[in-house]
Amino acid sequence: MLNQYLLQTQRLLQNPPAPTSLYATADLTAWINTARGQLAGEAECCKVLGTISTIATQNSYSFSNINVGVPATTGVQGVIHVSSLHVGVANGQRWLTPRPWPWFSLYNLNNPVPQPGPPREWSQFGQGAAGTGTGSSATGTFVVDPVPDDVYALTATCVCYPVALVDDTTPEAIPYLWTDAVPFFAACYALWSAQNNAREADAERYFNSYTMFVERARKASNPSVNRWLYSQSGDPAQANKMQVQGKPGGAGG
Repeated sequence: MLNQYLLQTQRLLQNPPAPTSLYATADLTAWINTARGQLAGEAECCKVLGTISTIATQNSYSFSNINVGVPATTGVQGVIHVSSLHVGVANGQRWLTPRPWPWFSLYNLNNPVPQPGPPREWSQFGQGAAGTGTGSSATGTFVVDPVPDDVYALTATCVCYPVALVDDTTPEAIPYLWTDAVPFFAACYALWSAQNNAREADAERYFNSYTMFVERARKASNPSVNRWLYSQSGDPAQANKMQVQGKPGGAGG
C-alpha cells in the first residue's frame, strides 16, 4: 500500500522523476504516515475490540496494556481512545457505564472508604496516544469503579492508530474508502513545507479535497438502515433541537 500512496501523492504534487525530484521519498513516506495517523483519529475508522484484565485493588489502567493484536499482523499500533467497556460475566458480558471525568472524580473517587467489587462504571483520564507508529500509548488511561476485588476480563472498544508503513509489505489498518483521502493530506504536508503563499493555497485546496473524501467515506460506511445512529453521522433532528427555523415556506418552517 505504501507504493500506491507514494505514487498518488507524487501525482498530486506533479513530482517529476529523478534526478529532479521535488520531494525525497523518505519525506513523502513520513508525511503519508503522519496523514494516516491524523486520519485514524479524526475518522475513528480503525476500531478494534481490545482486551485487558483488571488487577485486584488497582483501578487505573493504561491504554498501552490493552491487547489489540500483533501490529505486524493487524496493522494497528496502539489505542487513541476507548469508547466503551464491557466486563465478562458468566458466559456473557455486562456494559460498564461511562462517566465524564468531573462526575467520576466527584461521585466515584470522592470516597474515603471505597468498597471493592466488580467494576460497574469507568472514565477516561489520561488523554490519547503519545505518537504514531513508533510512539507509545502510555499517556492514555482509564479508571474503573468500584476498585476491582479480583481479576476481571474487560473488552474495550478502541479507536486505534495504524503502524507506520515502512515498505509495501506493511499491513494497512485504515480501511477503504478512507485510504483515498490519505494522499491528499500527505500532499498538504509537502506543500506546507514549501512555506510560500502559492503552495499554501494549493495545500488548502488539497485539504478541502481530503475533508470531502473523509466525509464521503463515513457516509458510505454507515449502513442505510438507521445510519444516523452510527459514528460521526449528523443528527437529522438537530435543527429542531436547537430551535432553528427554516426559510419561510420551506419544509423546515
